[in-house]
Amino acid sequence: MSKDEKTPDKAEAAPARRKMVRPPTGGTAQGRGMGTQIKTADKKSMSSIQWIKRQLADPWSEKARAEGWRSRAAFKFAEIDDRFRLVKKGSRVIDLGAAPGGWVQVCVNRGAGAVVGVDLLPIEPIPGSTLIQADFTEPGVDQQLIDALGGPPDLVLSDMAHNTVGHRQTDHLKIIALIEIAADFAIRTLRPGGAFVTKNFQGGDAGHVLADLRANFQDVKYVKPEASRKGSSEVYLVALNKR
Repeated sequence: MSKDEKTPDKAEAAPARRKMVRPPTGGTAQGRGMGTQIKTADKKSMSSIQWIKRQLADPWSEKARAEGWRSRAAFKFAEIDDRFRLVKKGSRVIDLGAAPGGWVQVCVNRGAGAVVGVDLLPIEPIPGSTLIQADFTEPGVDQQLIDALGGPPDLVLSDMAHNTVGHRQTDHLKIIALIEIAADFAIRTLRPGGAFVTKNFQGGDAGHVLADLRANFQDVKYVKPEASRKGSSEVYLVALNKR
């Protein structure tokens, strides 16, 4: 972790958990109609098989399957939202790197008025949301999200990740680049008082991003949710109250 980063906050007291009901299934990308089935390749690489085995053995993944959430990541964002009350009734939310849709489900479940998710990968429809398959880094996609949302967002989320190449410095630069892109979008588009959440990793030098966020938000915190894997360097930056 760089000298500009703080140790991820641990809850001073256990925050009151917001009620999470079983999420609806089916729907179109606009939130109505029947669900669609995404086909997957029959052949899987060894790394894919290992990932599947790890998912099956993971208690958070098991809990997500039992409760109807798309992924264990739903619990990460739910914990962050329990603490900071980011999703408000009728609020507008944009989720960058939304696949497979766990964060979108939580936002819809907690009363967001409009939720737009975007990812390179296809996302099975989630009622109450608009899901777009596109590369967020391509010109014009950012405006497409605003148009689909119907106006500026109250909350911007980013769980974007990239395919690692195994070269630490290269992977690090790609991580920081995604954080920069997401932060720039949030700063440009959020309504006053809005919030921004993005994934980072301990040891990732996001000092210049932190400076930009602190200049544009009243408070910026690091959080490591309980649902993050043990031993993972994953943390989340939470920027509150856009100036």
